[in-house]
Amino acid sequence: MDKKWYELIGPYLRTYRRFALAQVLFAAVFGAVFALYGAPVEAVVYAAGLCLLMGCVLVAVHFLRYLRRREQRHTAAETLLTSGQPLPAADSPGEAEFRDMAERVRRECAQLMARQETERREVLDWYTAWVHQIKTPIAVMQMTLQGEDTPEHRALEAELFRVRQYAEMALNYLRLESGSSDLVIRACPLDGVVRQAVHKYAPQFIRKRLYLRYEGTEQTVLTDEKWLSFIIEQLLDNAVKYTQAGGVTVTVDGEKVLRIADTGIGVAAEDLPRIFEKGFTGYNGRTDKSATGLGLYLCQRAAHMLHHRLWAESVPGQGSVFCLDLHSDKLEVE
Repeated sequence: MDKKWYELIGPYLRTYRRFALAQVLFAAVFGAVFALYGAPVEAVVYAAGLCLLMGCVLVAVHFLRYLRRREQRHTAAETLLTSGQPLPAADSPGEAEFRDMAERVRRECAQLMARQETERREVLDWYTAWVHQIKTPIAVMQMTLQGEDTPEHRALEAELFRVRQYAEMALNYLRLESGSSDLVIRACPLDGVVRQAVHKYAPQFIRKRLYLRYEGTEQTVLTDEKWLSFIIEQLLDNAVKYTQAGGVTVTVDGEKVLRIADTGIGVAAEDLPRIFEKGFTGYNGRTDKSATGLGLYLCQRAAHMLHHRLWAESVPGQGSVFCLDLHSDKLEVE
């Protein structure tokens, strides 16, 4: 928070104390000369009073200019890298040098940011192309494995599914970390989004002999369908990964809160506040060496981007419930 004007009087006086001391010294010299020549005391006091009055006026005007210049400098400093507005004109050679230095810094930072943006787009384009290219051999391998229904083939199909999901997660990670926004906000039926994610993960539930309960919903939510699907799929993936017996229940209440409850191993109480942190795997992650600590982090990032609220409740040994509040008052329909 910026300082009040009266809080700047002290710094102002300290900045210009040499000028003030010089004026006092000059006044003392004039007073001594007048005294040596026997000038009337009244004349000396009268002249000193007039000088003091004029000095106060000049100091007040200079102080106001000091405040205005300070505000201009602060505004320029805050928008130095984001605004193309010219910096305030310099009042002295020293200020001119600093102004030129700031302009050079701004130009160099703009060039650096432009290069970083170009590199970011190139990396994102490369990963996008890589994800699309890798889908072809995955599809070929899946078709080959479907030719014979054996436990080994089903296990390989499950692993191929995980490879495809990891590739998609890498692409979404880049999109979220880069700050790029490809949102298409619209009112969409929630039931279709949930059923699509459930259908996608159905083979994983069947393979592990887990039940998946979802009775449908008639709720319509304001969201981006692609990113909402990503969140639901990641939560289902997490539920399947850490559930060995029982299953998963998906419900939507009248307040548009989506809940995905599993009967898995649960989350330790000390880990629960940190499960959405980037790279955090906790006790479960240390047990499962393949955990990356990115799935739930990306879910939270995507939920925040959509203005949805995501949180978790868990009892170790009994299971976890991930809750997604789909109220979106801050979003606008496109």
